[in-house]
Parts: sequence; structure tokens; C-alpha cells
Amino acid sequence: MALAAACTLAGCGTDPAPDAVFISTPPANTELGNRIDGAPELVVADEQLNAKLLRRFYARHGFEPVWTTRQAQADSLVNAVLRAGDQGLNPDLFHADLLQRRATLPPLDRELLLSDAFLSYADALARGALPVERRRGDEALTPEPIDVVAALDAALSSSDPAAAIEALAPATPTYQALRQALQSYRAGAVAEDEATASRLRTIEVNLERQRWLPRRLQMDRVWVNVADEGLIFYRSHRPVFFTRVVVGQDVECNQSPEFCATINASFFNPPWVIPSEIVTAEILPQIGRDPNYLARNKMIMLANGEVEQLPGPEAGLGLIMFDMPNRFDVYLHDTPDRYIFSLDNRRISHGCIRVQHPRELAALLLHQPIDMINQEIARGSTTRNNLPVPVPVFVVYQTAFLDATGTLQFRPDFYNRDAEIWRQLQRRSQG
Repeated sequence: MALAAACTLAGCGTDPAPDAVFISTPPANTELGNRIDGAPELVVADEQLNAKLLRRFYARHGFEPVWTTRQAQADSLVNAVLRAGDQGLNPDLFHADLLQRRATLPPLDRELLLSDAFLSYADALARGALPVERRRGDEALTPEPIDVVAALDAALSSSDPAAAIEALAPATPTYQALRQALQSYRAGAVAEDEATASRLRTIEVNLERQRWLPRRLQMDRVWVNVADEGLIFYRSHRPVFFTRVVVGQDVECNQSPEFCATINASFFNPPWVIPSEIVTAEILPQIGRDPNYLARNKMIMLANGEVEQLPGPEAGLGLIMFDMPNRFDVYLHDTPDRYIFSLDNRRISHGCIRVQHPRELAALLLHQPIDMINQEIARGSTTRNNLPVPVPVFVVYQTAFLDATGTLQFRPDFYNRDAEIWRQLQRRSQG
């Protein structure tokens, strides 16, 4: 029985943009409609607007101005955008400078600017200022789809439009703790204090990562924080189990990605199908030095260039692998190399997650006593054991987070991902 459990990153595509699921409505023959549809790019005072979102928004209003008769709502939403810094977002992403001098703009420009600022701010709160289509291929976490056009329309009839839009942001304890920490560090900041400035950047980057997560997390879930090199199992939203893990190497091609999958089953005594790229880079040189390498390691060369290592206590996947299909071919599994969990730097895999206490995790996922897990493994045969209820697993990279005790923790950015996110969060709206 061969298990496709390669511990390398496979394809790195991106999900389609949310706009793709909506049917475009042709603009009406109005001044506003003609303006929206009249040029390849929609620009106000050298700042680019999102024509797709604006077209959808004004289609709901007959392509007529909205804010001329809703001054109070507009003022409330402008104030919300100008305090975007409270969410760790740069207000310049949402035309902050132009908003503050909007009275000097022609009426049609002012109308479009207001709508674009509100829609883009709502979108940033709902799914991140860097939505999945603008991120690295291995930053694949994304929340549930949210129609920000409908959300802005709903805010128009709300008694507090700003609060209605701000409610699109996460309400998790970690998000709230990071916002509080943001205020505290800003209050204590001293000019030229690089340590505080660095901490503020870390907090803002991780507020953004929180916006990439689903707003409704399942009560039972596995949570792997690659930056913490640790795994937590939550039952009924409570952390009940923690274990150390080994994660991907610092080299970019072997870094563990950020994604969500579903654990459907546990494999006991799994073979390891080693992908051809690892075979070429690592196995073939070993064979060249030692012709008995394959036999000594209970490996078989396959016709497609892969190598299968037979199951056993010394197999690369150890005695347990958790089946969680995903486009990265990254899995949680055991390992025969127990010493590695005592290392401070546990970034030594090809991308997969090696679990220090996989039997205990299997017992929790399968709702079985650990003695039953041990007995099944002791039989020596490869078996698949379906979970009674599939459990989501989140593989995240959070360099600032709340630990299981509710304490805010910081970790080094060993994959150097924070700097790129920070750079894009500072991108001005015309960029």
C-alpha cells in the first residue's frame, strides 16, 4: 500500500478573486455610470480606485450618487477609515490624505473617492489588506467569502455605520490582544527607539495574519504555529493538548506553508513514498556512495523515479501519519528521530510537520484510549483509521500570538516573511 505522503511543497496556485463570482452589471447611462465605465483605470487625484467594486456598488443604486444625501453616514465612515491605524492598518491605503481634503474635489470625484475608501477598508477588515490573490503561494489561509458591497449597503441603514464596517474584523482574543498591545507600544514609543518600532511592525503584521483566518473556527481543531514550532489541539475551543513539532527548513523551497486542511484519518505503520525531487537531490547521491543504501533502509525504487520506504519503526514517517489532503502535500506525522524534539531549532524538515507525541494526538482525534492506539500499531500492518468526525488543521505562521494561557508571545521571523507583509501594508493607494 503506497501513501502519497511527500514532505515537500507541491504546486503553489492562488484562489480566484472574489469578484469573479459576481455577475457584472452594465453601468446605466448616467454621468457616474459613464465615468466608471469610461476608462481602463479609474483614478481620482492620481490615486487608483477599484472599478470592479465600484461598479457592483453603484449597480445597487442605479449608478446615481449615494453620499450627497447621506452626509452623516459618510462622516461616520470617513472617521472609521482615518482611525484604521487602530486595526494595525495604514490609513494611506484608503486615501486618507484625499479624504481629509475631500471638500476641494469635484463632486463626482468626491463621490467615487468616498465609496472606494469605504469599500477598500471594509475589504481589508473582512479578508486582509493582502487578500490571498496578492500573497505568496504558500500563504494560503483565507476567511469565508464576504460580500463587502452588501456589507457597505447594510452599514448605510445602520445606526452606527462605522461600527457595522469595523465588525468585519476578527473578534478573536488574539486579535483583541494584539490591538491592545499596539496601543500600549505606541503610547510608550520614544523617537529613534528601534526596538519598539520593530515590535510595532510585528504586531501590525500579525493583526493582518489574523484577518486571513475564518471568522468562525470549529470547536475542535488542530493548530500548528510554525513560528512557535508547536501544536495545540483544541476541544470545544479549549486547549487540551500541546506538543513540540519539527517544521520546514529556513530555505524557501522547504518552508512549511500556511494553509487549512481537514484530518480525515490516521494511518498506522505507513510507508513513505519519497518524491522524485528528494530522490534526485538526496537518495541518488547516497546510492552512489553506498550501493546497499536502498536495501539497508528498506527502500524500493519505483518506476516513476520515486522511492518507497517500507513501513516500520525506522521509516521516515514513523508509525503514524495523519491524512489531511492538501495541495502542498504537507502532512503531520511521526518520526523515528526522537532526539530532534529536544533541539531549540526544529526547522529541519522538507515542509511536513513531525509531531513529538503523535500517539496522544491520534487518541484525541480518534476518541480512543492510547492503549488501543498502541495495540493497533503493534500489529505491524498498515491500516487506515477514519476519524469519527473529521477535524480541521490550521498551519499558521504567527510571530505574535496568544499562547494557551492567554499570554501574548513573540517569536523570531525565521522565514523572513514579516518584512514583505509589512512593506505591502505600507503601500499607498496609488501603488
